[in-house]
Amino acid sequence: MNDKKEQEIRARKIRFILEADKLKGVVRNTLLTDQSRYENAAEHSWHLALTALIFFDAAAVKNMDLTRILKMLLVHDLVEIDAGDLLCYNEDQRRRQAEKEQKAAERIFNLLPEDQADTLSGLWEEFEARQSPEARFAHAIDRLQPLLQAIHTEGKTWRLHNIRKEQVLERMQPIRDALPGLWGYVTELIDAAADSGYLIQ
Repeated sequence: MNDKKEQEIRARKIRFILEADKLKGVVRNTLLTDQSRYENAAEHSWHLALTALIFFDAAAVKNMDLTRILKMLLVHDLVEIDAGDLLCYNEDQRRRQAEKEQKAAERIFNLLPEDQADTLSGLWEEFEARQSPEARFAHAIDRLQPLLQAIHTEGKTWRLHNIRKEQVLERMQPIRDALPGLWGYVTELIDAAADSGYLIQ
């Protein structure tokens, strides 16, 4: 490979890394557990990766590729640089969000050299499709982490948006399948949240 080509590849990688920095400015609807502020999407992605590492031994499917899961979790919300975050319980917004995220994926991942663009966009598509065991586990983690934060902030975001218990139970279904050992704990948390008035019964 000649120097000019190497410089071009390096420039595209750096451009992508600098673009990814914008994820730190995407504010989510999830409070930090100390309730001081809302988390950003980059913090969320890091926290998911850590949560996956800690709960990997509880997965329903054994012999999964942990590295692939961590990669999915690190890239799954990069599309929010363009598409933004949304309240996950708003069905109308979720339908519109899918198209915005697809356009964002095409733009953002294609900042990279072609081979890396294909790899990262493939990971994002795998996460979205939820067809592999790794993607289903990653989705379960993506449900568990915000739930824990909501519980430990006394359901402030739930109460702000009048979220119902049945909505949260439906949203948490990926945990039941991918992390069955945690499902009883999750339902206990949700029941207790509803009993405490954090959720509408």
